Amino acid sequence: MVEPHVTLDPNTLSPVEQKLRGPLEDQLTSAMKAATDKVSHEYSGEPVDQVATEILDETRAGLHHDIAEGFVPDQRELRRVAEAVVREA
Repeated sequence: MVEPHVTLDPNTLSPVEQKLRGPLEDQLTSAMKAATDKVSHEYSGEPVDQVATEILDETRAGLHHDIAEGFVPDQRELRRVAEAVVREA
């Protein structure tokens, strides 16, 4: 099973975000894991790019809207997760 993990770049965070980095990474990782599990269970042959979009949409849907609006995952990592969903189907 795919185990996504979100790591925030401390060089891009504001001082407040830096203080909240650990809990924020945990929340983002949890939302992405739940999204990946859901997309994986509903997978029915979609291409990798569509799977990546679905994972991102589901992740954002599981977050508070302020956090969701600011969440821009590493596209390579998101694609890696989507490729794993397709591969494991």
